[in-house]
Amino acid sequence: MSEFETYTAPPPPPEGGAPSAEERQWGLFGHLSSLAGLFTGGIGNIVGPLVIWLIKKDTMPFAADQAKEALNFNITLLIVGVILVLLTIFTLGIGALITAPLGVLLAIAWLVLTIIGAMKANDGVAYRYPFTLRLVK
Repeated sequence: MSEFETYTAPPPPPEGGAPSAEERQWGLFGHLSSLAGLFTGGIGNIVGPLVIWLIKKDTMPFAADQAKEALNFNITLLIVGVILVLLTIFTLGIGALITAPLGVLLAIAWLVLTIIGAMKANDGVAYRYPFTLRLVK
């Protein structure tokens, strides 16, 4: 693990064992809500998981954990995206030869990992995104 990455253990399972169907569904929504960024110019990537985390953090630990994980992942990608844009600007566009392909790879990875996270949450498995800064504890 890098110095920026810290491992956070998944939440303990509920007393009955696996998360309930409703908790799994809200965990799924926590991941998929970041897809709202496709329709809102990017801000929905953070707002969607944030809203679900704030609503469910006291009542559904599994759903809250998954929404928080999606929130941290999307904040990390926002930071990386801003760095790529700034690199392009500071190099007067020449850096776009590197940043444009990296941006495309970042977008594809975001979509694939978001779908994987949603599927895992729907199965009741606490998913951890790779290379994510855990900014929201």
